[in-house]
Amino acid sequence: MRRQRRAVVVAGLVAVLGLAGCGGAGTRFVNPSRSGAASGPTLNVNPADNATAVPASVEVGLQGGGDTLVAVDLADDKGKRVTGKLRDDASSWVPDDPLDYATSYTATVTARSAAGKSVTRTTKFTTMGRPGNRMDSHLYMADHATYGQAMPIVIEFKQGGVAPADRAGVERRLFISSEPAQPGVWHWDSNTQVEYRPKDFWQPGTKIHGRLALGGLPVGGGRYGQQDITIDAAIDTVKRVIEVDNASKQLTAKQDGQVAKTMPVSLGRPEHPSFSGTMTIMEKLDKTTFDSSTYGTPVNSKDGYRTDVQFAERLSWDGQFIHAAPWSVADQGHTNVSHGCVNVALDNGQWIYNWVKVGDPVIVRGTELHLGQGNGWTAWDLPWDEFVKGSALPGAGQSAGATPAPAPSDTPSPSAS
Repeated sequence: MRRQRRAVVVAGLVAVLGLAGCGGAGTRFVNPSRSGAASGPTLNVNPADNATAVPASVEVGLQGGGDTLVAVDLADDKGKRVTGKLRDDASSWVPDDPLDYATSYTATVTARSAAGKSVTRTTKFTTMGRPGNRMDSHLYMADHATYGQAMPIVIEFKQGGVAPADRAGVERRLFISSEPAQPGVWHWDSNTQVEYRPKDFWQPGTKIHGRLALGGLPVGGGRYGQQDITIDAAIDTVKRVIEVDNASKQLTAKQDGQVAKTMPVSLGRPEHPSFSGTMTIMEKLDKTTFDSSTYGTPVNSKDGYRTDVQFAERLSWDGQFIHAAPWSVADQGHTNVSHGCVNVALDNGQWIYNWVKVGDPVIVRGTELHLGQGNGWTAWDLPWDEFVKGSALPGAGQSAGATPAPAPSDTPSPSAS
C-alpha cells in the first residue's frame, strides 16, 4: 500500500499540523555574513557556505539573529531549480523532494531583519553520498482509496524503528493536511508504529493529503530514511460504527446514527477474553485460515487450532477478528466460546463484510480485558488529552478543535498478547 514519492506534492501542505520549526534535519551550520554594515544586517544561513556531507533531507533556513525567512531559491550545479515551500512558521524552507545525493547546490536566501530591512545571502553546499544504512517505512493506506471515519494514518518503521530520542526529528517531517481542515496529532505507540488522527472522527467526505518526507532523513543509529511516501485518500460520506456488548451478547451496526442491523455474538471465553475498547477495522478477508501457531500456541496443544474462516475483519495485531463462525451459532447470544474473536453466524458475517469499510470504528464493551495501546490501530482508544501526550513535539494538538473525541467507557488495563 505504500508507494514512492510522486511528482505531485500535497498542495501547499495546507495546515502542516502539529509541526514545530526545525533547522537542517539534524545538521546545523552557521554562515557568518561576509559583508559589512554597508550591505545590511548579518544573516546567518543554514547550511553554511561550502558545507559538505549535508543530508538529502536538508531544509534551508536561518540560525538565530532575530531575522525572518522570506524566500529561498535553490538550484543544483546544472542550474536545475528545486521547488519547495516555507513552513507555516517560516522557520525553514522545505524542498518538495529529497535532494539528490552527492550533488552541489546553491541557495539564495532572502530574509527580513528585526528592523524590517530585506537581506539576501547566497550559500553553496554539497549533499552526502547515498547512505548504505537506510530505514524503510510502510504506510497502511492506499492511494486514492476511501476509508471509514475512524481511519488513522499509520506508519510502520522497519530496521529497528525510531528511538524516543530521534522521534521529534522524524515527526517534524510527517506532513498531513485535510480538506476540510481538521487539525490532528501523531502518537507514538512504539519505536515501530506511529498513528495520526484528528480530535474527532473524520468528517464525512474528508480528503486527506500527506507527505512522509523521510527520504535521506537522519533517523538515529547512523541510519537514514529510505524514501518519501505521499498519499491522497478520502473518508467515506457514510458514517458506520459497530458496537458489541458483552452483557447482552449482541452486535449493533449503525449507519449515520441509525440502527442498520443487530445480531447475536459469542465473544472470547474467560481464559481468552475479547478486548474491550475502541478499535478500527484494519483489513477485510473474505477467506483466510486462522492458525494458533502464528501467535505462539502450537496447533496440537489444548488451545491450538487451524481453521478455515470466512468474512473476517481484523481488530488487533494479535489476531482478534469479527468473523463468521457457523460452529458457534448455538452459543451466539448466550455463551462466550471463542479464542477472543467476535463470532457471528455465516449470513451475518457476510452482511458485515459487505457493509463495512477498513477504517470503520468497532466499540466493544464489558469484557474482562481492555485493549493494549498499539495492539492494532488503537488511535481512538485514548481520550484526546492522553493521545496528544504521545507526540514527540512540544505543544502538539493545541490548535485542534474543542469537542472531545469518543472515548471508551471501560477503564483501561494492561493487554495480553
